[in-house]
Amino acid sequence: MIVTNEIINDFLQTRQTTEEICAPLTQEDYVAQSANFVSPPKWHLGNTTWFFEEFVLKKFDENYTEYNPQYSNIFKSDYQNLSKTGRGNLTRPSIEEVYTYRDHVTNYLSEFLDDYLTEEVAELVMLGIHYEKRHQELLFTDIKYILGTNPLFPVFSETFEENKIEKQKSKWIKTPKGIYEIGHATKDFCFDNELGKHKVYLHNYKIKNKLITNEEYLEFINDGGYSNFDFWHAEGWEWIKKNQIEAPLYWHKIDGEWHQYTFKGLKKLHLQAPVAHVSYYEAFAYAEWRGLRLPTEFEWETAQDYFDWGKRWEWTASAYLPYPKYKKNQGSLKERTGKFMVNQKVLRGGSVVTSKSLTRYTYRNFLHPHSRWQFTGIRLAK
Repeated sequence: MIVTNEIINDFLQTRQTTEEICAPLTQEDYVAQSANFVSPPKWHLGNTTWFFEEFVLKKFDENYTEYNPQYSNIFKSDYQNLSKTGRGNLTRPSIEEVYTYRDHVTNYLSEFLDDYLTEEVAELVMLGIHYEKRHQELLFTDIKYILGTNPLFPVFSETFEENKIEKQKSKWIKTPKGIYEIGHATKDFCFDNELGKHKVYLHNYKIKNKLITNEEYLEFINDGGYSNFDFWHAEGWEWIKKNQIEAPLYWHKIDGEWHQYTFKGLKKLHLQAPVAHVSYYEAFAYAEWRGLRLPTEFEWETAQDYFDWGKRWEWTASAYLPYPKYKKNQGSLKERTGKFMVNQKVLRGGSVVTSKSLTRYTYRNFLHPHSRWQFTGIRLAK
């Protein structure tokens, strides 16, 4: 059953939240692109607007006139006409023009939904809402990378707390061998890579109820973890040597003391906070140093009721692969999860910047093993 007011309210709230995230930015911040895996905030604002215009208004409202036909080429998600690296070259349209574009589409669509909301339109709008919420997380992490690579270490927010402490007592969770069900099975929204509830066999295993802290990770560093190739995959070893990696992203040693860049600026390292911004290579090496391992995504999902998860995206040992009976969406609108199912690792749990409506235990994030700009952390198993 379609509840028009709920969908419109969710749509409007999502649009507002995106703009609230960007509120602390200066005009110059909106255009900066300090790495090819980072998109400028201005592009995120345009892309999430293009989605609703392209897949809802242009498709279902025959009277709708495209705001600017050229915007499709610069704001759409694929990279065929504009490389991802080139997004930082978009000095025009101005940020004021992009916000005007957003307002136009937001206002037009909310009025359209009030009169013409069908099941098909509702499904696409809900997909668009979740699509934008994923971009809200990317906005946070892209903004942090843009500001965190600025030698001035500017403050983004005096109030946002990214280093939330886990207060429960550390212990191992025992899970007996057996057959367990994995995957999304309710009618609630999910992405296509979560579908296909299926059974897996798991051997006896134990998994930690807490994430690894900065203090624990610092022990690995002080024990020479980054200089002992025995702990690393060959590819990971080459990666740290080539890039001169000696600590997690945003860590800085100043006068012999470790500091970390946060949204609040450069601060002394909070030892009890869960370690963040580590690659899969680093997570694996740390586990090796401890004589332990990373859990599989199936072990994580089976035991997740015992965790206070949601503070860090947690690396798993699982390759990002389709579930049984997975079918890639057809047509012009694809969620595009299938095309990334190669050379990536699955992460579970969500982070401090993940939208609460996306933090479900079946959500499968996926990143290349070297990725560190997301709030990635470590949970151990044995």
